Amino acid sequence: MFVYTAQPARVVFGAGSLDRLAEEVERLGRSRVLVLAGRRHVERVEAVLGELAVGRFEGAAMHTPVKVTERALAVLREADADCVVAVGGGSTTGLAKALAVRTGADQVIVPTTYSGSEVTPVLGETENGIKKTRTSPDILPETVIYDVELTRSLPHDVTVTSAVNALAHAVEALYSPQANPVVDLLALDAVRRLSTGLRGLDVGNDARDDLLAGAWLAGTCLGSVGMALHHKLCHTLGGSFDLPHAPTHTVVLPHAMAYNAAAAPDAMRRIADALGVDDAPRGVFDLVATAGGPTSLRELGMAEADLDRATELAVGTPYPNPAELTRDGLRALLGRAWAGERP
Repeated sequence: MFVYTAQPARVVFGAGSLDRLAEEVERLGRSRVLVLAGRRHVERVEAVLGELAVGRFEGAAMHTPVKVTERALAVLREADADCVVAVGGGSTTGLAKALAVRTGADQVIVPTTYSGSEVTPVLGETENGIKKTRTSPDILPETVIYDVELTRSLPHDVTVTSAVNALAHAVEALYSPQANPVVDLLALDAVRRLSTGLRGLDVGNDARDDLLAGAWLAGTCLGSVGMALHHKLCHTLGGSFDLPHAPTHTVVLPHAMAYNAAAAPDAMRRIADALGVDDAPRGVFDLVATAGGPTSLRELGMAEADLDRATELAVGTPYPNPAELTRDGLRALLGRAWAGERP
């Protein structure tokens, strides 16, 4: 038995699809757009939107701090905007979701990284050093435009960590309690596309197509089933220790996989097959190392003295996971991730 719920998002995928932005806003019946974008893209986005653009906010921040959302909310209300267009990475998408769930504004998201959150009804917000996640249909963006041309200038280090962040969504979907045949197919295709894209980065731009398509598929998995140990650990490390989101995912993923490997052997076998390796956790670690991504929490700036507190925070909130969560087990996992050891 399984349950599958399709998420009702509209996806426009293709090179040059940013030019359809105004058409997609009008399709939603909206006419006043607040633009969330950084300096690299904001002027082009406003040019494409024309008179539809009535305001802009450039201050999106990692982990979606509530204080930043409140500042953006004031700008949205002053502009009397009924739609939010977000062009950027996960931080920009998170801000769009936070505004939409507070106001009912529609969202059109144009991802420039591989975060995947643009196709999920999930919002993670940080307040007083704690990151909390909630899920609601009102959080899911109405339309997502994937334009591969916007990802071609993404720096190599951001490309790698963002793609591994996406890979984590697909991996944990395969051993989720809500796993089902539809999501399994999407997840395994995402693993293949993301690993192919990461290996092909130095060969040519075709890798960007695989990475963006893989990120979309992986994000769809994230929005369809629950996540486990890996995502909970990364939320703890990011929200409470201010570690960068995607690099933290990149470091933790192979170690979380190794922790769960014995309890989810079928998922690990299928992941290994999709990666084209013998051992899934080591295969992911090697993929990251070969691509030039970070492999230790130490290099992300985490102090070894903080590992005990991180462990206590992680065990403080129980959640479904293939392997039993123990304090000693999680402390050992974090210790290996901090040192950058191969699983």
